[in-house]
Amino acid sequence: MTRRTLLASLPFFSLASAATARHKIANVQTMTLQGGRTYILVKITADNGVYGIAEAYGTPGFGVKEQIHSLKPWLVGKDPLETDKIFTLLGQGASNLSGTRTDGSAHNFLRAASAIDMALFDLAGKLLNVPASTLLGGRFANRTRMYDHAAPSNMLDKASCQQWAAKVKANPSGFTCHKFGFPHERHSNRILSTKDLINIQKGFENCREAIGWDHDIMVHCHWEYGVRTAIQIAKAVEAIKPVWLEDPLPVDYSDSWKRLCASTDVPICMGENLARREGFLPFILNQGADILHPDLRNSGGFLETKRIADLAAPFGMPMGTHNTGSQVNSYANAQWATSIRDFIACETVTGKGDWMDKVLLLDGPYIKDGYIAATDKPGLGIEINPDTAKAHLAPGETYWA
Repeated sequence: MTRRTLLASLPFFSLASAATARHKIANVQTMTLQGGRTYILVKITADNGVYGIAEAYGTPGFGVKEQIHSLKPWLVGKDPLETDKIFTLLGQGASNLSGTRTDGSAHNFLRAASAIDMALFDLAGKLLNVPASTLLGGRFANRTRMYDHAAPSNMLDKASCQQWAAKVKANPSGFTCHKFGFPHERHSNRILSTKDLINIQKGFENCREAIGWDHDIMVHCHWEYGVRTAIQIAKAVEAIKPVWLEDPLPVDYSDSWKRLCASTDVPICMGENLARREGFLPFILNQGADILHPDLRNSGGFLETKRIADLAAPFGMPMGTHNTGSQVNSYANAQWATSIRDFIACETVTGKGDWMDKVLLLDGPYIKDGYIAATDKPGLGIEINPDTAKAHLAPGETYWA
């Protein structure tokens, strides 16, 4: 064995060699799956055949696929390791665009840009033979807690709540954290009646009594209420000590968010509809939330959302992630979350044992004891199961068109 071959066999030398080998993006493809929701996957391939995969926002994701394809000519030929530069300048100089896709102008197409960024991190990790979490600065945890949407059919009926508790405790995925909203009379305004508020308090107290304190509950509000009603909802659920009260006020920042946070000990969570650091900044600076809850498919992908977490860290604001995506996005979220020091939990609509848990080729259980374990595989450590994907293609789609 010569000195050269000996050095090439050493792990650090192999990594250095990979880092010095420069590549170009050769192709960008999409594939849309369907089953309850739509799931738009993106695949970016380098000139050596190595590829990265991620998920863009599906339902409701009109035009996201088209935005990704419109960026293909701009992306082809770029160095896939220059993730920050690509994200920041995405689309710059294109004939149909002034500004970029990520600068907050009228051409702010963050759902396409976010998926491209995450696919590039998968690709970069594979080119460098390291997990994506390494590219994000390293792991603070070796697994990520996941939460589901399991809810009783009738919160006001104690027997129904007991049936719900038994069912979630028997779930093979082992979820111990559950998010759901509450029924109430629908009004054209953003105000709840006294009866509604009393029923909210009774319903969640029934759930707490049934599930005990070994499981956590999150209260979801879907941006439906005014500030006074939001304060009343927080008071109604205070006794069950929820992990958080999510999205009680309209999406954008106002001082009403600050007023709400100051009025209650219930942690206030928001952020799934916000994009870029600029969208989260007023909430951080004005303490208009206790917990940030971005959706990686909306907020800007891996690097931009990592920066949002970094902005929040000096203010002591932890993170969770909204995620209604497929197994691809759930797994990507779980890998990203390990790079965040103060991470609470990630949402998922998977873990039910159906086809959605078979989109990826993985070793062992997907979600175990309510957690997804980190991986040491390169990139995101994922591969698509072609049989499952082909069986659930959306109408008119072909496998990696």
